[in-house]
Amino acid sequence: MQAAIENMLSMQDRMNTRVHPQWIAQEYEWYRAAWIECGELMDHVGYKWWKKQVADMEQVRLEVVDIWHFGLSALFTPDRNIAELARQIALELNQAVPENDPADIHQATEALALDCLQTRGFSVSKFARLMVACGLSFDDLYRHYVGKNVLNFFRQDHGYKEGTYIKIWAGREDNEHLSEILTMLDAKLESYPDDVYSALQRRYPTD
Repeated sequence: MQAAIENMLSMQDRMNTRVHPQWIAQEYEWYRAAWIECGELMDHVGYKWWKKQVADMEQVRLEVVDIWHFGLSALFTPDRNIAELARQIALELNQAVPENDPADIHQATEALALDCLQTRGFSVSKFARLMVACGLSFDDLYRHYVGKNVLNFFRQDHGYKEGTYIKIWAGREDNEHLSEILTMLDAKLESYPDDVYSALQRRYPTD
């Protein structure tokens, strides 16, 4: 777990550095992006008791992964190295939810969002509770995180910032293609990030 977390932190640092070389010093409101993603997660779970709703758990888990991107970013500080930060994150993620206190997705999401708003930070332990509530294992978190991080780089490489990126391929959004690609690749391989990028490249429309 330690190595995987260090890898995710390094990937997040590279992505954020692409947006701004001194991104940590900018003190962006990562907590705000995280709690807004919590709201989007709620839409996929369903909260409208006045109408029939069916939870889309695949989309729910993808929203959890999106929250993790912003959460990792919020945890960086100028004086903290990645190895030290990874150790602290691993410690908090390993705090299991007691069996006699099962996590509810709505409550776990609200607890995380509330903490973001109150502290203007990010609670790994509350995020861990949300993972449990959504049935998301650490291996799945890592697999999807790396995939989404690579997709973000892919978007930037293909004109996302300039507005020339094509998001719909063969009638489906790039996120849908990514989900399918991830089921066909081995996340344990060292080449996993490169494999994801290559698979996206093969599907991306060139004309």
